[in-house]
Amino acid sequence: MVEELLTAAIATGVGVAVYMGAAARVVKQYERGLVFRFGRLREEVRGPGFTTIVPLVERLRKVNMQIVTLPVPAQEGITRDNVTVRVDAVVYFKVVDPASAIVAVEDYRFAVSQMAQTSLRSIIGKSDLDDLLSNREMLNQGLELMIDSPAVGWGVQIDRVEIKDVSLPETMKRSMARQAEADRERRARVINADAELQASHKLAEAAEVMSEQPAALQLRLLHTIVAVAAEKNSTLVLPFPVELLRFLERSAPPPAAAPARVEPASAGPASEGPGPAEVADADAADALDGAPVPDALGGPADGLMLDAPPPEEEREGLRE
Repeated sequence: MVEELLTAAIATGVGVAVYMGAAARVVKQYERGLVFRFGRLREEVRGPGFTTIVPLVERLRKVNMQIVTLPVPAQEGITRDNVTVRVDAVVYFKVVDPASAIVAVEDYRFAVSQMAQTSLRSIIGKSDLDDLLSNREMLNQGLELMIDSPAVGWGVQIDRVEIKDVSLPETMKRSMARQAEADRERRARVINADAELQASHKLAEAAEVMSEQPAALQLRLLHTIVAVAAEKNSTLVLPFPVELLRFLERSAPPPAAAPARVEPASAGPASEGPGPAEVADADAADALDGAPVPDALGGPADGLMLDAPPPEEEREGLRE
């Protein structure tokens, strides 16, 4: 009798242990438990800790309530300004309603992933390239609203959406690099021109001050010599004051005047006739008039003579 009671007690204990092992469940702190009895969802949501269910009658489904990081595969699209780009992003979301996340959608992770991909392609087509590169905050907010709208009915809350990288074609990268170089060069030229303008104002002020004190120019010259000598090179500097050049210019004699032109002597009275000097000059002129004119090669010209009266006729006229 005692043995039978002992055997029954042992069997009962084993049965209770097996039942408790099949009915006992542990829900972690970041999880929530949903109980399905004969396939029907119980309204009570099991919190973290130890809980039990009826074996073979109820089934416990655990839902993770942590924030999930879901990478969105790179999507290729054409922007509004007709530039082909590849954009990838990351979505941060969490489950706020375990019942809706399990009942309303088959797989809420897959659903959020597909919705993020389609929304990303849509946001690429509505945006310009400059917005994708520099105005990502606004695009992130728009992408978050596009994903969050259908996700609310799934018991999922979109916490944050970030665009990670924008891949551009190589030709577009080179064009943007040339544009950036041109802009940098333009800014450098403007800065240099501004520096020249400021330097000219300062040099004008310095020249005005040095003009009042001539010794300041000499001190500046000596300072330049010291600066050149400090470089330890083979350059030889010979200072030549500008004042010396001005002194030499002032002390230089004026240029010599051109010799006065000698006027021919006036002829004597008609009754007296030409004098001996006038007759000699006339004879020399007659000789020159009768000489042949040389050509370009140095010889006499063919039959070319100066148009002048013969010397004998002129002498007879003078004698008369």
